[in-house]
Amino acid sequence: MTTVPAPTARHSVRKAKVRPRGERSPLASVALHLTLIVASVIAVFPVLWVLLTSLKPAAYATTTDFFKDTTFENYTDLIKDTEFLTWFGNSLVIAGLTTVLGVFVSATTGYAVSRFRFPGKRGLMWTLLITQMFPVAVLIVPIYNIMSSLGLLNQPAGLVITYLTIAVPFCAWMMKGFFDTIPREIDESGQVDGLTPFGTFWRLIMPLAKPGLAVTAFYSFITAWGEVAYASAFMVGDENLTLAGGLQKFVNQYGAQWGPMTAASVLIAIPAALVFLFAQRHLVTGMSAGAVKG
Repeated sequence: MTTVPAPTARHSVRKAKVRPRGERSPLASVALHLTLIVASVIAVFPVLWVLLTSLKPAAYATTTDFFKDTTFENYTDLIKDTEFLTWFGNSLVIAGLTTVLGVFVSATTGYAVSRFRFPGKRGLMWTLLITQMFPVAVLIVPIYNIMSSLGLLNQPAGLVITYLTIAVPFCAWMMKGFFDTIPREIDESGQVDGLTPFGTFWRLIMPLAKPGLAVTAFYSFITAWGEVAYASAFMVGDENLTLAGGLQKFVNQYGAQWGPMTAASVLIAIPAALVFLFAQRHLVTGMSAGAVKG
């Protein structure tokens, strides 16, 4: 009689499924997408509200009837019956000059601090840093007095200089950090080729610094384009006002003209959006590189 061996006991071990690193669970993925959707709605809602309000007649300006009697009358009245185009032109000139000068001064200052040793270098860097700590409320009176003594009140040049005092310190610090990431061997190769220090900076370093320059240009433009306090204090008269001062004409003690004001807000946002689209591919690179070495 043949004996059949007893089957070997096999212990079944269930292996826990190990999720690959970086892979989210379905629940976490749903939560993430819901959070992003809610954040997007919160971010877009005010802009959409302003846009739709600008297309409503005055009778429905404060209601939720967004698509009732849609009209472009607010835009036509804004351009025909106000000095909006003059304000827009003044702001464009001031913001453009601030951007060009801000980029040049910030780039040259950042390069000098990054590459050269000179007396007062540490004091200069501390000065650039400390100037960022003063709020507008503290600075507006002394700057007003200085501009008044120089005869620069109610002049575009006065606002340009004021905005440069805001933009240049931050941008110079950022550009210094960006230039620190560019090898010094490039400067040495320029000197070997017979270039002056400025020639090396202009012909070799500047093309490599496009991300940092894009961030500097964007910050300088936005500083001048959206600033309200200095523009309201330093400029008077419809022919001299910028957009910041001009929009205050639509608000008085008896109420607000929501139609023209929202229409103006939409038109004001267009240049800022264009500048952002032009510089956005460099923004992350420029800001991250400028933050590596301070």
